[in-house]
Amino acid sequence: MQTGSSKIAERVIVFIIDGLHWKAPQQLNMPVFNALAAAGTYIVQSQMIVPHHPTVGEYGQLHTCSFPNPVLQEGTLFLQRGHKMLQDMFAAQGKTAFVTNTKAYETVSKGFDIDIQEPSLSDEGVVDESISLLHQQEIAYMRIHLQTPGNEGRFLTYTSPDLPYYRNIWGAGSPYAAAVENADRLLGKLVDNLRQTGKWDATLLIVTSDHGQSQQGWHPVIDEDSTKTPMLFVGPSIAVNRQLPYFEHTDLSPTIAGLMGVAAPNTDGGAGVFVKAVLASEPADAVEHPRYIQTINRQLNQYNSLRARLMIAAEKDAYYSSFIGYLENELLTPEPFYHQDRFLEWNRAGNTAHLIEANQLILEQMRHELSKQISNSL
Repeated sequence: MQTGSSKIAERVIVFIIDGLHWKAPQQLNMPVFNALAAAGTYIVQSQMIVPHHPTVGEYGQLHTCSFPNPVLQEGTLFLQRGHKMLQDMFAAQGKTAFVTNTKAYETVSKGFDIDIQEPSLSDEGVVDESISLLHQQEIAYMRIHLQTPGNEGRFLTYTSPDLPYYRNIWGAGSPYAAAVENADRLLGKLVDNLRQTGKWDATLLIVTSDHGQSQQGWHPVIDEDSTKTPMLFVGPSIAVNRQLPYFEHTDLSPTIAGLMGVAAPNTDGGAGVFVKAVLASEPADAVEHPRYIQTINRQLNQYNSLRARLMIAAEKDAYYSSFIGYLENELLTPEPFYHQDRFLEWNRAGNTAHLIEANQLILEQMRHELSKQISNSL
């Protein structure tokens, strides 16, 4: 493998293990993932925006999957109609392909030359289809998405309480753990085939997930484990045996674009950046990341908690219900709190730094009102 060279890869493959907990490579039997991490650049906890997916309202009309998926493909937090996605940027490079075993990602598959979303496929079937396409076509960009681990994580939240893995993804006999370990085996099958066919040295491979996983299962918005997942880069020009302290999923599309010599899909105020620290030619600490997504996720949790407390206070004093309405309707502040139910309005902030500032102002007002309520009750 020509890792560390300045050569541009001929193809990029993003291998997604749905709902991969950030501790899975250490907790479970994932020898392929861990070997690749040592051979490339590894991020223990890549941060993504809360994995919320409303089925009503404008977002529900635009997208069939949770926030992190269009954010990943568009490379920005400011989702808008007509935005380009990463697959659109490879039109001049060769064929693009998306292979998965669910219909959940229909709205982020637009623009792929080859689009296979077949729920009847097993995870092994997804990898076999992907290998077949790599044999038949000159693929410049491929997204492979194994859905079973995420499904199993969700199922065990409401399985029989007498089972050792009930609301415990690490429990004995956990089907989630088994599905993740199977995904690692299938990752090895893909890598072995790339090596056997002489494609490995010219392949940029990224392994990650679309969202994290609560240790109880699935991805509740209030659980920080839902918003972080491991990520690795391996291939031409990628640094070997390097760990980066922080990465955001908004950075993935612009980083892939930069590594592959194509334009980033979007460059608005919510867009991520090309993280050059994955390159062997760059130092690991080249740039200190502003950690926008980590901050926003914490603000979202604080807002939801404070709003709930204000609603409880409103049971005794209706003013607090009015106060929430004032904030929602921008009667007390020039902007609303940019929470998950207003996700498609986030672009109004202009840039991510200002969005955080606007949110912080409202959080401070909410805390102040609650402190008055506590004082008045004494």
